[in-house]
Amino acid sequence: MVVLMYGIMKKHPACGGFRQEQSCTIFKDNVLSAKFIVNSIRFPKINHKIISLCSREGEILLILSFIMKRFPVHLRSLVVLLWLLKPAFATASPAYTLKHHSMEDTFSTKACSKCIILVDQSLPAVDIIAAETEKLVWQWRPGPDVGIPAKDVHLFSNPDDAKPVYGGQYLLLNASGGGVALVRLADKQAVFYAYAGQNPHSSELLPDGNIVTASSNDNRLVLFHVDTTAEKVDKKIVPLPFAHNVVWDKKRQLLWSAARDKLYALRYNFQCSSPDLVPVDSIQLPGTDAHDLFPVFGKDLLWLTTVDGTYQVDPAHRTVRAVRWKYSRNIKSVSSGPEGFPVIVILPKEQWWTDEISDRDGHRIFRQPGMKIYKARWLLPNRFSYGDETMLKVCGK
Repeated sequence: MVVLMYGIMKKHPACGGFRQEQSCTIFKDNVLSAKFIVNSIRFPKINHKIISLCSREGEILLILSFIMKRFPVHLRSLVVLLWLLKPAFATASPAYTLKHHSMEDTFSTKACSKCIILVDQSLPAVDIIAAETEKLVWQWRPGPDVGIPAKDVHLFSNPDDAKPVYGGQYLLLNASGGGVALVRLADKQAVFYAYAGQNPHSSELLPDGNIVTASSNDNRLVLFHVDTTAEKVDKKIVPLPFAHNVVWDKKRQLLWSAARDKLYALRYNFQCSSPDLVPVDSIQLPGTDAHDLFPVFGKDLLWLTTVDGTYQVDPAHRTVRAVRWKYSRNIKSVSSGPEGFPVIVILPKEQWWTDEISDRDGHRIFRQPGMKIYKARWLLPNRFSYGDETMLKVCGK
């Protein structure tokens, strides 16, 4: 049951002096939903404020309003309980509708001359949009029809990164719900997925077909032995405080991962059935809370973002240089391309998301009200990390 709740910052006598942060939060737990509804029944004045401020979930909240207005106090709990059990209201309607190109059952990156991959936490979904028309050309949402069983759909709540791999034939994506998946663009099928940990922020494809993820809440990298036919997924945990990103460096045969105020270089053992990583070097970073790490298109450099600024890292000389943009602080993602492709960034409007993609000077590239965009990447080859391989690799086969 999805219920949208608005917390009131000011003390209110009906709340018994209870204070909450001012925010809209989505709960997908019937117990939390029931607690909220019980409080709603006791304090109807607050409910009308909730309904007016969070009208985006109007279908659900208007029913709450109807119950509170039309039913006596002693019957409200019973009516709400019956409503909670009604399957028709198991999920909320999408907050927006994007214009679509006609999408076939198959998709090819050849159809995209200038496309952007974005992760949208409002649905949740991973989208590919045509930058010049701002139209949706491809969308992935977790479910049994794309290889994610219903019991594991929750792993892909709040998607937080997606990058093209295997020559743009697949997307490697991860979500704060704990999931990582390798998805084939042509038919949207997840050929591999697993649980990566608490709040995985990034994932990377290794040369032998294995996958590594970075999880910030449980402070670790996780190496996955990728076998698309095995029922059990083997993995190796490598501790790394506040791990937020992972990028493979093809030239130096290293994995880079920035955490807090250091950029770590790790050596991969290339033992596909028992993978491991060993730290071999680190670079001191300016500021703290490193966030995004991604190759600069066409150069032997890396983009790095922190709460304090945006930087270019030179892995050959182990140097870090700040960029001077109009907006460079607290950038969630940065992506560049060849001539004619502006550097695109995600600068949060709300707590950690936005409804638009802009260039480094703040000019809008794409906007869709209702979206919660967390990261965006140009759909382009990544020569820093990968070669020309387009066929899926299964470790040891």
